[in-house]
Amino acid sequence: MTAEPMDRSRFPVDEWALRECRFDDADLGVTESLFSVGNGYLGLRGNYEESRDFHADGTFVNGFHETWPILHAEEAYGLARVGQSIVNVPDPKVIRLYVDDEPLQVSEADLLGYERVLDFRTGVLSRTLIWRTPSGKRVRVKSQRMVSFTQKHLAVMTMEVTLLDGRGPIQISSQLVNRQDRDLEHPSVESPSGTIADPRRASKFSRRVLVPQVSSIDEETGRIRLGYRSAESGMTIGTVVDHLLDPPDDVRIQAQMAEDEGKMIYRLQMEAGQTLTLTKLVSMHSAHHVPARELIDRAERTLDRVAEDGVGRLFTEQKEWLAEFWQRSDVEIPGHPELQQAIRWNLFALAQATARAETTGIPAKGLTGSGYGGHYFWDTEIYVLPFLTYTSPYAARNALRFRVSLLPAARRRAQELCQKGALFPWRTINGEEASAYYAAGTAQYHIDADISYGVSQYVSATGDVDFLCNEGIDILVETARLWADLGFWRQQNGRSTFHIHGVTGPDEYTTVVNDNTYTNVMARWNLQRAADAVEEVRRIDPEAYAQMVRRTGLRPEEVEEWQRAARGMAIPFDAAVGIHPQDSRFLDREMWDLEHTPDSVRPLLLHHHPLVIYRFQVLKQADVVLAAFLQSQDFTPEEKLADFSYYDPITTGDSTLSAVAQSIMAAEVGYQELAYEYFLKALYVDLANLHSNTADGVHVASLGGIWSTLASGFGGFRNLGDQRWTFDPRLPEEWEELSFRITLRGTRIKVTVRREEISFVVEEGTRPITLCVRGEEVTVGPDAPVSVALDGQGPVLEGTPPNPAGTMRADGTVISATVPRGE
Repeated sequence: MTAEPMDRSRFPVDEWALRECRFDDADLGVTESLFSVGNGYLGLRGNYEESRDFHADGTFVNGFHETWPILHAEEAYGLARVGQSIVNVPDPKVIRLYVDDEPLQVSEADLLGYERVLDFRTGVLSRTLIWRTPSGKRVRVKSQRMVSFTQKHLAVMTMEVTLLDGRGPIQISSQLVNRQDRDLEHPSVESPSGTIADPRRASKFSRRVLVPQVSSIDEETGRIRLGYRSAESGMTIGTVVDHLLDPPDDVRIQAQMAEDEGKMIYRLQMEAGQTLTLTKLVSMHSAHHVPARELIDRAERTLDRVAEDGVGRLFTEQKEWLAEFWQRSDVEIPGHPELQQAIRWNLFALAQATARAETTGIPAKGLTGSGYGGHYFWDTEIYVLPFLTYTSPYAARNALRFRVSLLPAARRRAQELCQKGALFPWRTINGEEASAYYAAGTAQYHIDADISYGVSQYVSATGDVDFLCNEGIDILVETARLWADLGFWRQQNGRSTFHIHGVTGPDEYTTVVNDNTYTNVMARWNLQRAADAVEEVRRIDPEAYAQMVRRTGLRPEEVEEWQRAARGMAIPFDAAVGIHPQDSRFLDREMWDLEHTPDSVRPLLLHHHPLVIYRFQVLKQADVVLAAFLQSQDFTPEEKLADFSYYDPITTGDSTLSAVAQSIMAAEVGYQELAYEYFLKALYVDLANLHSNTADGVHVASLGGIWSTLASGFGGFRNLGDQRWTFDPRLPEEWEELSFRITLRGTRIKVTVRREEISFVVEEGTRPITLCVRGEEVTVGPDAPVSVALDGQGPVLEGTPPNPAGTMRADGTVISATVPRGE
C-alpha cells in the first residue's frame, strides 16, 4: 500500500483527532462506524442527530442479546441449538431541528460550513455546521456526543442552535426510539442479486424482539422512560433520558409518549444572534433477570446523581481518564503525523471497546455495529488481550474473569462432544455455542489453548497470583484435561507420538483436519503450562490448591498424563519441502493460484463453495505463521523463514486478522518492506474500509493487533514466560524512532527504538525489571534508565517470498497451482 489510503481533502491529518471537513453520503455506513463513541458497555454509532441520513442507526449495550432456535437443514447430534444476536436497544441519539418548519437534513441542506471531529483526548464527538435554510436564514448548529468512561451507564449529548440572521420559529424534537422493532417496518437493504448473504453480518429478526414493560414521560422535567424485556432471552433493559434547556424562557414544551417512542418537543421564536442549547442525558442499565422497572429506577438514580454533580464534571472526568489512558498506552512515531493519527484512532477505538466491558466479553465489532451478531471470539485473547495486559491490566483481568464465568457452559459443551474437561464456544454471547457451521466453528478447538495463553500471558506480565490460584487455574486445568482426552497415542518407528484429529485451525479455508500444526503447538504449550501452574499453585498457596482440587476433581496422575502428552505431541514437519505443513495432509493438496485470481471473486468465501476452497492449499489467514509468533521458542530462525516464505504467497488475507501475524513475522525473518506493507493494511483496515465491511462495525481484533505489530513486530518484544521478556527490534527504514509503553509487574516502562539503540525508562512503579536485548540482560529501574546499542535492525530480504508452486513433494510429485473455474 503505497498510495495515501484516505482522502485527505476530506479527512485532514490531525494527530489527536479524526476530523471530517466535508459531508459525503456515499459511505455513511463506514463513517457511522468510525465516528462511534462508546465505553465497552454502551455504544452509540456515529449517526447524525437528525437521523434522516443513515446506513444503520445503532445503539448497543454489551451482552444484551436475543436468542432464537437455530434451524439446520439437516439435523445432527451436538449441533449448536440456540442462536444469539446483539440487540439494537432504544436509541437516544435523535435530536431533530426545524427552522421555519423546514427540517435539517444534511444530505439536502445548503451547507456553508461543515466539520465533524472525534477527539482522542476529550473523548467527545462534535459537529459544527452552518446551514442556509430555504428561506435564506443562516443557522449555526453545534452538537456534542460522549459516552462516559468513568460513569459506565451514562451518555451525554448537546445541541446548540444559533440563528445568525433574521428571526423565525425554531423547533427541536428530542426522541427516544425503539429501533430494533421499527426495523420490521423498515428492513435494511438486502444483498445484491446474485450474491449470498454475508455471513459476517448479524441475523435479522422477523418478529418483535423487545417486549414493552415501562413507557412514561414527564413534560415538566423532560424525563423519558422506556423499559423492555427481550422476548426469548429474557434479558431486561431500562433507559431514561433527561433534558436540560438553556435558556428556558419563552419556550413552549410538548411531551408525546407512545409504546416505543418518547418525544420532548421545544418551540420558540428566535432573534438573530440568539442561541438555544439542549443537553440530553442518557442512562441505560441491563440485566439477565431483574425487572425492567427496577432497571428504570437504577437509571433514574444515575441521572439524579449527575444533576447534583453537574454536567460539566462529566467532560472533565472524561478528559482526565483519557489523559491517564494515553500516559500508559500511547505509541509514538515522530515525523509521521498521518500514521500517528491512524495509530491513535486504533488505540482510542480499543479503549471504547474494552474500558467498561467488565463482566461481559469484548465483541468482535465492539459496540460500533451489529456485525458478527455481537459475538465474542478467540480474537479477544490473541489480539486484544496483549494490548490490555501490557497497558491496562485491570481490563485484561476483567476479560479473563468473564471467560472463567463461562466455564460451566464450556464443561457442558465438552460433555456434549464426548470429551472431558471444558470446550469453550467458538462464538458466543451467553456462553453457549452459537456457530451453526461446525466445520469452521466448533471444530476450532484451539480456542481452549488461546484462552489459556491469555491467562498465562496476563499472570506472567502482572504477577497476579491471586487470579491464577483462585480462578485462572481452573481454565488451565480444564483445557489441559480436554486436550489429553481429545488426543491419542500412536507408535511409529519405535516412537510414541500424541495426535489430535478432526479439528480446524485458525485458517478457516482448511477445515476438520488431522494434526493441525497451530492447534498441536498451542495444545502442547497448554498441557505443559497447566502442569507447571498446578505445581505453582500447590507451592505458593496450599489452601487455594486444595480448593482447586475440590472444584475440579483433579488427580495427580492427570498432571503426569499432560506432561507425557506435551512431550509426545506430534508436530508435522516435511523434510523434503522443509516446512511445517499446516496439517498432516496439507501438502497433498494442489495449490490455489492467487496471483491469477481476479478480485471479482474475492473474498473466496463469498464466491466459492466451501468444498472448492477446502481442496486447495489456500489460506484465509496465516495459521502456522501465527504459531511461530505465539510460541517463538519452539521454532528455529531457519524454520520461521521457511514457513513464512511458503505460506505467505498462498495467504489471501480474507481475514482482517491475517495482516497482523504476517507483519510481525515478516519483520522478524527479514522481509522488512513486506512487514511494513502488512502493517499499513492492518492499520487502515477500517479507516480506509479495506475489507468493504466497516459499515457493519470496526474490527476490534485488528485494532488490538496494531499494538502487537508495533510492540512485537517492529519493537521486537516477546514474552517467553517465567519473567523472560526479550527485545529484538526491527525498525522500519522509513522511521527514525518508535516508542511504546509496557507495564510489567506494576512497573511501566517506556521503550524507545532508534536505528542505533534501544532505551528503557521507568515512567511509573518502583520495581526493577530485568529484560533481554538480543541475548544481553539489562535491568531497568526507577532511577536507572538503560540504553543498549543495536547493530542494525535484523536481516533484510528484498522483495517478497517466491510462489511455492512447483515445489516437489517427498514422493516426487510436483505441487501445481490452478484457479478453479466453473466453465
